Amino acid sequence: MVVTNGRKMSNGHVAGLWLSEFAEPYEELRAAGYEVTVVSPDGGESTIDENSLDNNEVPEKWHELAEWLKNTAPIDTVQSADYDGIFLPGGHGAMFDLPDNHHLQKLLRDFTEADKSIGAVCHGPAGLTGVVLANGEHLVAGKNVSAFTDSEERGVQLENEMPFLLESKLRDLGANFSAKGDWEEHVVTDGKLVTGQNPQSSVSVAKGFIETLN
Repeated sequence: MVVTNGRKMSNGHVAGLWLSEFAEPYEELRAAGYEVTVVSPDGGESTIDENSLDNNEVPEKWHELAEWLKNTAPIDTVQSADYDGIFLPGGHGAMFDLPDNHHLQKLLRDFTEADKSIGAVCHGPAGLTGVVLANGEHLVAGKNVSAFTDSEERGVQLENEMPFLLESKLRDLGANFSAKGDWEEHVVTDGKLVTGQNPQSSVSVAKGFIETLN
């Protein structure tokens, strides 16, 4: 699982990891018997977006996971050959430090070309946008995908804080983008690529991702 380190936006708010988009898939993967390694672009703390907490508090059931997020491994310490799948949780922070991370791009290229499982939810698909395959095509070109929509971004009034609008970017790269209404659960599976629209889709994305692993 690749999580953001977070980034302060111009409005002063720290765009970080959306906790449920990490915790719910993590729990699903562990319940299915999988070992999970958590990495981030820089290593160290993956900052949790305070808007994903309950009254600025981490839910008690996720206290241990939140502690682990304070000391993630750097992404360049892992190699694709050691893993069966890769999962990208969202949170607005993912828009800043996942798209241009060269090691993440290499991992995702390797996973795609080895026909291994890739999962991403909400803003997690931002990590897919910078990946060009050996044939020169973008990873998402011609793929059926979903992600946080432009409408949802405008709904939370952060469209001007983002480096790009994720839905628009995926469409520009040639993806077949699919969405439902704002905040409706929606998951799209294309081969072993599983993507989800928003936090409401986290559990279903994880279950679909696990199906591809199995």
